Amino acid sequence: MTTRPPESLAPDTAQPPSDQPPEQQAGLQAGLKNRHLSMIAIGGVIGAGLFVGSASGIAAAGPGILVSYALVGALVVFVMRMLGEMAAANPTSGSFSAYADRALGRWAGFSIGWLYWFFWVVVLAVEATAGAVILEGWVPAVPQWAWALIVMTVLTATNLASVGSFGEFEFWFAGIKVVAITGFIVLGGLAIFGVLPGSDHAATGFTNLTEHGGFLPNGPGAILTGILLVVFSFMGSEIVTLAAGESSDAQRAVAKATRSVIWRVGVFYVGSILVVVALLPWNDPAIEKKGSYVAALDSIGIPHAGEIMNFIVLTAVLSCLNSGLYTASRMAFSLGQRGDAPRSFVRTNARGVPQAAILASVVFGFVAVAFNYLWPDTVFQFLLNSSGAVALFVWLVICFSQLRMRGIILRESPEKLVVRMWLFPYLTWATIAMIGFVLLYMLTDGKEGGGRSQVLLSVLVAAVVIAISFVRERSRRKDTAEPVAPR
Repeated sequence: MTTRPPESLAPDTAQPPSDQPPEQQAGLQAGLKNRHLSMIAIGGVIGAGLFVGSASGIAAAGPGILVSYALVGALVVFVMRMLGEMAAANPTSGSFSAYADRALGRWAGFSIGWLYWFFWVVVLAVEATAGAVILEGWVPAVPQWAWALIVMTVLTATNLASVGSFGEFEFWFAGIKVVAITGFIVLGGLAIFGVLPGSDHAATGFTNLTEHGGFLPNGPGAILTGILLVVFSFMGSEIVTLAAGESSDAQRAVAKATRSVIWRVGVFYVGSILVVVALLPWNDPAIEKKGSYVAALDSIGIPHAGEIMNFIVLTAVLSCLNSGLYTASRMAFSLGQRGDAPRSFVRTNARGVPQAAILASVVFGFVAVAFNYLWPDTVFQFLLNSSGAVALFVWLVICFSQLRMRGIILRESPEKLVVRMWLFPYLTWATIAMIGFVLLYMLTDGKEGGGRSQVLLSVLVAAVVIAISFVRERSRRKDTAEPVAPR
């Protein structure tokens, strides 16, 4: 239990009265425009994992992968609804970490904040390496490590310039992803019904969904395997709630993003995968050899499909790098605000940028990149596995925080409850049960680098972080309780 006095949803009374979130009063600026937040919300659910990871899911579950995507999509919709409820009432760059701090205790906010920061630092290394592979293929004269250094440096400079420059880059990165997916669905839909101009692709309708062994060629259990393969490609949808803290109209932006998450997941994930498995037999070797989207584009005669998709994947990678560095730095900023990270993380420059938080995050990102090149199968594999289940831990914390925060909001500022979780608290508990089931099912995956090692190592890292939080809190209480010697 913490000894801190109860907090209010209203801004800190020690600060001048303001309608802005506390971190804007502390130095961050409202530099993100509505169009930035709208595109971050739309593009945030389209990660590179959708483009490069869907082939393995299709191979495992066949057309039934659609059910896997739909179930995980529903899970994300529910979690985002809960997060949107809390974020609309109290927008902050700490997002779910700040709400966990308030609802569950200091240990929860400290632990999930640092775990989330750790997750994104590792993601920086993964995405920088993926981008470097593509760029080296285009310009082989520049070594892969140099490309990784270049993309990390450029996007670090973007984040250091201003939050507006981050928003502008992300607007265009996300825009390219959205246009690409939309175009893919339109072209694929026309080809499925045989009306694509200039294409000799025969109309297949949806026969590929039931032929070649049926809708579930590998049995119903393959749906669960598919869930494990696709669940982590959804990570990133929560970024808009962190970015809202630097928006001039945060409540409206969060409410809009939360309400639109259903169609975003439905169209971009389920819709695009439906096109792939309708155009091609699920067991077509080209899906795994070329990638699901390249194989689908090749099948309808789109020239240079591989090069087009490489460009789109690179855009998704750069978007993930850009938003990952932003997210890690803002989480570090929020932890510093609450005294759970160095106070230097809270200091901002004249442009409202937390330079120390950004530089600390990118330094650890560079270290992780180095590990990926020096010890890819040992140290870096450990980092990957130990952060693998953090996304699910974050979702669990959001659920438990919302159970408590609903009552706090209603008690202190009921007018701020502009977004409400459906069927509260029953659907919240159902979501907790779904996430718990996924974690338990991951434990049955015993192959090297599989779900079991990810859960166990992630739990180990989480236990260490939680232990540190309790030690710090006990030390803080002891210091507070010590009597002051009389003068």
